[in-house]
Amino acid sequence: MSRTKVIPLPVLGRRNINAYLLLGRRPVLVDSGTPGSARTILDQAARHGIGPTDIRLIVITHGHVDHFGSAAELHRLTGAPVAAHAADLEPFRTGRAREPYRPTGAFGRVLMRNPKLHVPVEAFEPDLLLDGELDLSDHGIDARVMPTPGHTAGSVSVLTAAGDLVAGDLVATPLLGLLPGRPGNPPFHDDPLRNLASLRTMLALKPTRLHVGHGTPLDPARVAHWVTKEQARLNRLTTRGRLPLTT
Repeated sequence: MSRTKVIPLPVLGRRNINAYLLLGRRPVLVDSGTPGSARTILDQAARHGIGPTDIRLIVITHGHVDHFGSAAELHRLTGAPVAAHAADLEPFRTGRAREPYRPTGAFGRVLMRNPKLHVPVEAFEPDLLLDGELDLSDHGIDARVMPTPGHTAGSVSVLTAAGDLVAGDLVATPLLGLLPGRPGNPPFHDDPLRNLASLRTMLALKPTRLHVGHGTPLDPARVAHWVTKEQARLNRLTTRGRLPLTT
């Protein structure tokens, strides 16, 4: 068994929006960034000796345009199949994130006014339509794709055999990565309670590091401490009738 190396590929700012290159026996991409990010991603992969046709698979963590915006272009440029979860199939097929966005706080309420979040991007049809876990050993890395619903219904994360969790928007560094090392919510969650349950499930698997779509890697112990506080906050909001349940 070879250890899978997790390499961030920033597509906006230093770490505001990340895709990831997973290097094992063969390379796998996780997420595709915003529209127009394909060349940026491939240029960064090339610095690690990976050409477009070397890429074995593209995994999309969920149906928001900052994660699947360049999936169709990357598929054309690499020839690699795209794997994504069936529960987010509508956004992939239409090129639009399911709306309305549900902000997790003030930053999300401001960000949702950005017109780029509401403009359709190039749609794609997943080559591998997931409805459960996917073992990635046949695609060149010792890892598995695992459903982690809540941020969106079709959100997934990738857990390597060595314990690295590529978590999409399951958790984030606040303000799109501007507070390094600090766990927090991404700007939006469709269902924050379900997302937190998914995060607890992943933490129970004892990951060594969480690699997020927005920000720098997070320490699992620090994330677990944040989860306890966040659960209490959500419970208070639910009691006050201020947290609609979307399950």
